[in-house]
Amino acid sequence: MNSKILISSCLLGQKVRYDGEHCLQDHSRLAEWMKSGRTVFICPEMAGGLPTPRPPSEIQPGKTVNDIFAGSGKVLTIDGEDVTPQYLLGAQKALDLVQKHNIRVAILKARSPSCGSKQIYDGTHSKKLTDGMGTTAALLTQHGVKVFDESEIDLALDEAMSYK
Repeated sequence: MNSKILISSCLLGQKVRYDGEHCLQDHSRLAEWMKSGRTVFICPEMAGGLPTPRPPSEIQPGKTVNDIFAGSGKVLTIDGEDVTPQYLLGAQKALDLVQKHNIRVAILKARSPSCGSKQIYDGTHSKKLTDGMGTTAALLTQHGVKVFDESEIDLALDEAMSYK
């Protein structure tokens, strides 16, 4: 079995987060997957054209990722700049990677407006969480990819091992 996983670059120690930092996950099984070339990584926000560091962004209050896909919602920086096009482009580039590598499992950064798979910040830039998904997590899920976050690395790797 040579199945691969997609993983957020920040979880592998790359300093690509909005604040110029990383969220390196020190996980032995994940390290083995990396050594064997079974990880494909991306920072969707950077892939969409945003710099590092960058102002923090959140999906508009009261809107969901479905609103963004429908064109009636936006991803806005803390300064009110519309960065929706970059988030959508990054999500598409992540989808292109999973399709190119026949990836069925992704491990993405929790709570991110791009990568969050269960909860995201509520759009008020006040650190309040709400149930929902980010743009990349939602697009991958719509295309049959099972999305996990960094608290579920073992579950994700077990799932990925079930695919040939």
